[in-house]
Parts: sequence; structure tokens; C-alpha cells
Amino acid sequence: MITKHIVVEPFDEHWRLDFLKIQNELTDALGQLAISIEHVGSTSVQGLSAKPIIDIDVVIKDYNALKDTISALEKIGYQYEGDLGIPGREAFRYDGKDHLKKHHLYVCPADSPELKRHIAFRNYLRTHPDAVRKYSLIKEEGAKKYPDDIERYIEYKSPFIEGIYSEIGI
Repeated sequence: MITKHIVVEPFDEHWRLDFLKIQNELTDALGQLAISIEHVGSTSVQGLSAKPIIDIDVVIKDYNALKDTISALEKIGYQYEGDLGIPGREAFRYDGKDHLKKHHLYVCPADSPELKRHIAFRNYLRTHPDAVRKYSLIKEEGAKKYPDDIERYIEYKSPFIEGIYSEIGI
């Protein structure tokens, strides 16, 4: 197992531009297959500290569009990995995209509970600056405490995340 060092950085204004570059490439490849391409995760929230990796959810109408979506993404260098144990979120990896910021790419049908969670959490943080400050601290502390243990880092953040989900009824 490869251990990756966990790095959490202060918010960077360039993350929005990094997302837009990736979004443009995806839009060109997917056309009408994508209902929307959403910037989710911590890099999508103004002021939030984050691991400098852009999280992206490509929204498709339903699973009937998945086969064509996989094919279109494969043509531009993405490899389909399945749902990796999270129903409603299909994962893709890539090699050779040095012109783009490191990113995680997922495809979700429009009715996916996982997509709804990503959007609801992002939108909550975008409108609650106190939560952004608190979550930033938690993420920074977690990265210091568990710099080489992603599972423990995630565990450390989980109570905060679950609290937000509870507050917004997810």
C-alpha cells in the first residue's frame, strides 16, 4: 500500500480557475451527455482550507447515459473504476493530464443521493463562514495529527461533517 502524505493548504483563488480548465475539457468531450459539471469538495468553498485536489461531479440524466459517458471520457484519457463501494458515484482515474490540476472525477446520475450530499454540503459551507473557519481548523489539525494516515484523517473530520449533514437533514 502506498502512503501519501496528507497536505492541507489555505484556500487558493486559483482553484476556481483550475476547475474551469478541467470543466472546459470535460464539456468539450461530453457535450449533451453532461447535465452539469459541478465543482464540489473543499476546493469549491471560498476561504476553506483543503487538500489541493479538485473534486468534480459530472451529472448525467440517469444510468442509461453511463455507457456513452464512459466511452467519451475514455477518449480523453480517463479510465472507469466503478463505484468504488459508493453507490450513485462512478469514479474515474487518469494519467497524462499534466496540463490540469490534480483532480478526482466522478459521474453521478441526477437523482444520486451522493451527488445531493456533495451539493448540499458545499452549498451549506458557502453560506456559513463560521462553519468554514471551524472546518478549516479541523482539517488542518487532522493533517498535522495524521499526516500519513488518510483513514484517521477522515475519521477526525467525520464528526463535523456528520453534524452538518444532520443540521441540513441528510
